[in-house]
Amino acid sequence: MNVSKLATGVKSGDRRALARAITLIESQRPDHRAEAVALLAALRDAPGVPAPQALRIGLSGTPGVGKSTFIETFGSHLTAQGLRVAVLAVDPSSTRSGGSILGDKTRMERLARDPRAFIRPSPSQTRLGGVARRTRDVVALCEAAGFDVVLIETVGVGQSETMVAGMSDIFVLLMAPAGGDELQGVKRGIMEIADLIVVNKADGDLRAAATRTTADYAGALRLLRPRPQDPPGFPKALMVSALADQGLDQVWSEIQSLAEWRRAHGHWQARRAEQARDWFRDEVQQGIIDKFTATPEIREKLAALGQDVAQGRISAAEAAEDFLKNIAAR
Repeated sequence: MNVSKLATGVKSGDRRALARAITLIESQRPDHRAEAVALLAALRDAPGVPAPQALRIGLSGTPGVGKSTFIETFGSHLTAQGLRVAVLAVDPSSTRSGGSILGDKTRMERLARDPRAFIRPSPSQTRLGGVARRTRDVVALCEAAGFDVVLIETVGVGQSETMVAGMSDIFVLLMAPAGGDELQGVKRGIMEIADLIVVNKADGDLRAAATRTTADYAGALRLLRPRPQDPPGFPKALMVSALADQGLDQVWSEIQSLAEWRRAHGHWQARRAEQARDWFRDEVQQGIIDKFTATPEIREKLAALGQDVAQGRISAAEAAEDFLKNIAAR
């Protein structure tokens, strides 16, 4: 593959080149990974004026909350203002077959036809944290392609699905009205990292329930310890109806206000720098695991110890300690 030509295509905003670049980035073949690293380096070192940093918005929410409807309506609002929007939608992969439905384009048909929007579904594969392993790389590609806003949609919401906050500038948590114990269900961890809690489906018979739910979340947020990266009043809870196209302008206004404040007070670049360090550490850890598991001798040792654990001849802790000691002795 001509990496230099592909980098030029991505930099010029060619959608086909961007799609091919993402496919290359997400490939698990070792030779493709080497080309992917070369592509990212070529984009970083490309001549000309560097593309401005895109606003990265992480989006998560409980199943059935209307994430796709929200993203389509919100994305259309942004493109109507002349902004270019990339949507990275992570779909859960089957633990049996490894396959994913990848149906986000069909759920966002109107946005998918918008020439100022780009939608890319990706499988989560075995990755935890609500995002795919190469989502950070794909975000970098979209920034190089000149997109103004990158929306990163996670597979769902839960205590562990907080990794998207580590690669976004603003994290939006979508919730449904009249969720009952939903506040308890998502737990404190994800509440603490949310910049905005947006209660969707505030229309028709659910509007009154959405109003109460928004007030409940607003009260819960006031109990959290203030964060240094937030101006007064943040994080906050808002109410919208993506279906009726109501409240989306306020969401965008609050996102812009928060982003501008963080830029002005030095939190934006500090957050980006910390994210880059986390990205590096994650790549090193995953690379070490990949290299070990690619070695036949290591795979055989893991399989043998796994069999011993399964048959009760050794505990899982002892087997892990034995394996790590052997690795350290190499």
